[in-house]
Amino acid sequence: MTLAVTGATGQLGRLVIKELANFPSSKEVIALTRSPEKGADLGAELRRFDYDEPDSLAPALAGVDTLLLISGSDIGRRVPQHEAVIDAAKSAEVGHIVYTSVLHADTSTLGLAPEHVATEAALKASGISHTILRNGGYTENYTMGLPAAIEHKALIGAAGAGRVSSATREDYALAAATVLTNKELQGKTYELAGDESYTLTELAAALSKQIGESVPYINMSQADYAAALTKAELPEDLAGFLAHCDDEASRDVLFDDSKQLSKLIGRSTTALETAIANTLS
Repeated sequence: MTLAVTGATGQLGRLVIKELANFPSSKEVIALTRSPEKGADLGAELRRFDYDEPDSLAPALAGVDTLLLISGSDIGRRVPQHEAVIDAAKSAEVGHIVYTSVLHADTSTLGLAPEHVATEAALKASGISHTILRNGGYTENYTMGLPAAIEHKALIGAAGAGRVSSATREDYALAAATVLTNKELQGKTYELAGDESYTLTELAAALSKQIGESVPYINMSQADYAAALTKAELPEDLAGFLAHCDDEASRDVLFDDSKQLSKLIGRSTTALETAIANTLS
């Protein structure tokens, strides 16, 4: 079985390829990336693969049995990019596509959800056998701000008392590798999220406990949080997007208690305390 992973030099793609090395059923892994020069350490065959170059995609998929399509990072452009990959997969006679969508895509009010819904529809229309991994929040999106919170003695956000059921990239990568290598798990839609949920107040409390000093959570309006992120030198578009996601999280958009992720990977998802400790180390 020949497997291929798009976005192979990205944060999630690298971890998926690492996990695949632990599955003896994965005979050959192809790393598809816009920048092959960054993938010399992956231990996989490298093929250039740029979502924005549709004519080059089908040849790069030659011989691929199962493809992991990791959603692109160019918000607002992902539908045509994903459709180009799906069309190329059909031309290359790829047997199965696994796609990383977003938690509860069909009902989510997150601004990025419509692109995932459109991609899921394109997969269905293609006639290609497929699996949907609807990934929830990434714990790293929250823990990456902890050093700054320690420095400024406060964790800021706009999520109110909303509960986030996040998991680490390693958790989601293991889920992808598991599905890629087990045909009995394919052909389904999975709602993937962490076993535990927490508010940002609870995140701040867990951080405070680990460092032995108080770092409170300060809730802000969406506009004020976006302004604060911009002041911290984040690009304005990214700051606005992150603030929007926090505001939606305040309404439990990133909450899920089905534990489908831990059932799929055969272990508990990474505990928040562990993720905090890993960040601080």
